[in-house]
Amino acid sequence: MLLTGTYGVVYKAKDGQTGEIVALKKIRLEAEDEGVPSTAIREISLLKELRDENIVKLLDIVHADQKLYLVFEFLDVDLKRYIETGNQNRNPITPTIVKNLLIDNRDNLKLADFGLARAFGIPMRTYTHEVVTLWYRAPEVLLGSRHYSTAIDMWSVGCIFAEMAMQGAPLFPGDSEIDQIFKIFRILGTPNDEGWPGVSSLPDYKPTFPQWSKQELAKIVPTLDEAGLDMLKRTLTYDSAKRISAKRALQHAYFANYDPNQ
Repeated sequence: MLLTGTYGVVYKAKDGQTGEIVALKKIRLEAEDEGVPSTAIREISLLKELRDENIVKLLDIVHADQKLYLVFEFLDVDLKRYIETGNQNRNPITPTIVKNLLIDNRDNLKLADFGLARAFGIPMRTYTHEVVTLWYRAPEVLLGSRHYSTAIDMWSVGCIFAEMAMQGAPLFPGDSEIDQIFKIFRILGTPNDEGWPGVSSLPDYKPTFPQWSKQELAKIVPTLDEAGLDMLKRTLTYDSAKRISAKRALQHAYFANYDPNQ
């Protein structure tokens, strides 16, 4: 067994016909009247559509013995183990961030696990609530919004960016949804309609929330320079309409000296 998660177990296996080593993901099927989980259907449909050298390949789908198996290419190591081999200072690496970032024997990085991914289009559709690991979940999702976009991923990027800058210490390590909300509020301040139009209308917003003042991110994440702090602030903007996009983030001054070809 390679790893286990909420929606399935992944095994290392060998193809009996070709001898190829593969990763076999066994999907936990729901009750007989519910069929294949929506997460598995989403993952299969997206991986069949996506063809990229940096996305793990779905080789086959097998239904046997009332179980569903997804057959993936086998990759040698995940990013956590890869980083730890070169981590001289032995700083902790959070597994939840990097366990689904895999690396092949030519050092190519590949994304895996698309069970909670969405096909994004216009207009936005109504989605479910639990879409991102708690520590990286955007405030609009935590407050019950069912209409969200790729901006929630940029919030997650900001959380991971801060965690990397703090050498593995999570920025908002909540242990429940309400604790997660309050951890965000304690650092970024309790939001209101002036700074985040419509927040008071979200299903799980309460006017009785404690009123915290905004802290200086420079004191929370002191290792970032001015450009890094500006980028972090733009990813952790409450109003998703004003949150920086991935395209604009790549054009930010923080990456001015970065050459993607090196």
